[in-house]
Amino acid sequence: MNSISGRHPDSGDSITIRHAHGVICEILPGPTTQTRWLGPGLVDIQVNGYQGKDLNAGAFDAHTVLQLAQGMQRVGVSTFLPTLITASEDSIVNGLQAIRAARAADPIVARMIPYVHIEGPSLSPESGPRGAHPLEHIRPPDLAEFQRWQAACGGLVGMLTISPHWDDSAAFIAALHAAGTHVAIGHTHASAQQIRAAVDAGARLSTHLGNGAHGTLRRHPNYLWTQLAEDRLYASFIADGHHLPVDTLKVMLRAKGLERSILVSDTAALGGMPPGVYEHPIGGKVSLSADGRLSVMDTEFLAGATLPLTAGIAHVVDHLGMPLAAALKMATANPGQFVGGRGVLAVGAAADLMRFEWDGPGQPIVVDTLLVAGQTVFDAHTSKNVI
Repeated sequence: MNSISGRHPDSGDSITIRHAHGVICEILPGPTTQTRWLGPGLVDIQVNGYQGKDLNAGAFDAHTVLQLAQGMQRVGVSTFLPTLITASEDSIVNGLQAIRAARAADPIVARMIPYVHIEGPSLSPESGPRGAHPLEHIRPPDLAEFQRWQAACGGLVGMLTISPHWDDSAAFIAALHAAGTHVAIGHTHASAQQIRAAVDAGARLSTHLGNGAHGTLRRHPNYLWTQLAEDRLYASFIADGHHLPVDTLKVMLRAKGLERSILVSDTAALGGMPPGVYEHPIGGKVSLSADGRLSVMDTEFLAGATLPLTAGIAHVVDHLGMPLAAALKMATANPGQFVGGRGVLAVGAAADLMRFEWDGPGQPIVVDTLLVAGQTVFDAHTSKNVI
């Protein structure tokens, strides 16, 4: 039996977690000298890329996915959903097959990636809600195409984001829900009636709510109010300080409540890269600032997200006054509801554990050690990954 010690995020008390065979066996009092924190590994249900590894810039292979998993380990993520955006069917299938090959090549990667999130291609074609998704590949939902995706990857598509404005969206959502695929609403201009019909059919999440929307909306009704008011919907938020102003994020979190709010990074390939000017598939020439803002060159328009989930946790603590434990819950147990209940500290739960340094509000969260199913996959003292 192995053990790891740290301070519990809820109480601040030192604990020692004993684990064996990938499962937490005991949670005991820990050494009083412990200063580092210990929580569940982070669960990020929207990752497009990181540190130059891009899942949405044309062809990629299993090695890219393996390297992306290593990057996620270094920022405390023990579970993540590789996210493929709107593209041709061939491109989506090729991506799914590469992810399938990566999972087959390494058991840790298979554990970290329970399934794939596809964001599109049945999104709004309107400018604003469409965001950076290519208009030429926006298309209506097609159950036969979805089944071809699943056949190509062994059923790895476990979440799909759709705009429910399309005809027959509700029937499509109901079919995916019945097959065990999570359905999210996003990049939409759907009416309140269409959104409610989607939820009745089984949709249970709003994807990065507040983004992928028109720049100007009527006061009411509009699709943001409807999703915020719908208690059957969880909502994910990009809490990087750039995608949502503090006031907006605070009000949205209050509307959804702690239990139904999820933090996502939505990181693109330039996440974790040095500040500078880059050529990027989304946005062309883009500028990455030291604070993590990625903008289309010489404009105020965002070209993606770059900050890891640890930065989102720190942001809501620093700027919304949220306790550390609550902020962590939105990046662990809450998204964990969509991946089989991961992201909790409890006897019998998976030993996916993140030990980290954090000196209080205004300070960054720095990952010290990450365990996936009881195996140490990252150790900051050696800066080495297992895979």
